[in-house]
Amino acid sequence: MQITVNINGRNYTEDVAPDLVLLDFLRAHGCYSVKRGCETSNCGLCTVHLDGKPVLSCSVLAVRADGKSVTTLEGLQKEAEEFGGFLADEGGEQCGFCSPGFIMNVLAMVKELENPTEQEIQEYLAGNLCRCTGYQSQLRAIKKYLAWKQEGSK
Repeated sequence: MQITVNINGRNYTEDVAPDLVLLDFLRAHGCYSVKRGCETSNCGLCTVHLDGKPVLSCSVLAVRADGKSVTTLEGLQKEAEEFGGFLADEGGEQCGFCSPGFIMNVLAMVKELENPTEQEIQEYLAGNLCRCTGYQSQLRAIKKYLAWKQEGSK
C-alpha cells in the first residue's frame, strides 16, 4: 500500500508491505539513530516522535504513520546536542547505545511536563533501558538540563 510520511521535514511517498514496522521504514530512509533492541517494546531504543509524541517505532506499523510527521534524533540535532552535553558531563553516556532513544524521550518529556518532579521523570523514562549507567548519572543530567532550560527562559 502507498503511504506518505514526513520524516524530519521531508516527505517520502512509497509502496510498503502492510506488515512493515516504522523502525525499518525509517532506517531505510537513513535514520540510523533509530535502533533495534528488544523488538518487544521494552527497551526504548527505537523511540521517535510521531506527530510530536514519543512512540516505539518497533511496535508501530509504517502504514499507521501515513499522512503524519515523524521526527528522529537526526531531526533534533540542536536539542540533542544541548542535552547530550549534560549527559556526557554526568557520565550518563557510557557505551551510548541507549542514548538516541533516551534523548528522544527526554526531549518529549521537556515539552510535555513543566517542572517535573524526580518521580515524574523516573515514571516518564521508565521504558528506557540502560545497561551501563545505573540511571543516577542520567537523572543528574536531566535535572541539570531542566534547571539550565529554566534559567534560559527567564
